[in-house]
Amino acid sequence: MNVQDIIAAVEAFAPSAAQESWDNSGLIIGSPRDEVHGVLVGFDCTPALVDEALQRGCDMIVTHHPLIFKGIRTIDPADPVGCAVYKAIRGGVAVYAAHTSADKVPGGVSWAMARRLDLQDVRILDEDGEVVFGEEPAVGDGDPQILRKATGLGVIGDLPREMSGEQALDYVKQCFSLPVLRHSRPVDRVRRVALCGGSGGSLIGTALARGASLYISGDITYHQFFTPAGFMIADIGHFESEIDIVGVLTRHLRDRLPGLPVLPVSAPENPVYWR
Repeated sequence: MNVQDIIAAVEAFAPSAAQESWDNSGLIIGSPRDEVHGVLVGFDCTPALVDEALQRGCDMIVTHHPLIFKGIRTIDPADPVGCAVYKAIRGGVAVYAAHTSADKVPGGVSWAMARRLDLQDVRILDEDGEVVFGEEPAVGDGDPQILRKATGLGVIGDLPREMSGEQALDYVKQCFSLPVLRHSRPVDRVRRVALCGGSGGSLIGTALARGASLYISGDITYHQFFTPAGFMIADIGHFESEIDIVGVLTRHLRDRLPGLPVLPVSAPENPVYWR
């Protein structure tokens, strides 16, 4: 099996064509022809993750966040990004990222958030078109059909039951195992909830326009917490909102690549600490 086989398996779930124009999803390090004997799935491609891949016999890493995002001028082992690049190249480890490609597809990051909350009638919050996911097998004498799916950022759905604003915030804390939660002024009642993993401040207006009374995301700025009546925001953290994608990608690759060791990172590290 080679790197291209792994890429094909990932992109059957999260095609790179779905990514945002500013993103760098795809193969970051390595050749599509390189042989692969094991895959380590992680969240961020840190030096520690590359070390773990080498220790566990994995010669390919699949992460959510791209190791190289906007380009680098030097590969300096004293810098975390440079160190990870240096270790991966020296160790012969290929590195692939499924970033906004995994954010925007059905079953991706925001859908995993929705499962934690047991949201009902879940659909895309900000749909932006369709992407080709492959072909459906031919039926009878017919030709194979191109399989297309709608993609977009975030999701929207309904809580299992209507809650007060305070109850909804407690429910979010419980579902995401949060010790703390940043939020705006609580509203009276919550049923419809919008979600977006990662940095989702740009979709606040969309969530409000779609009728959500609670919007959950990460990296919300100070001024965005000034919300209109009947609408509130909860910031659960960037890491906390996206970390479930590691399990999603691991399960998908195990299903698509039986016989190949596909291992989740042993201890994903949140770079944000609270005291």
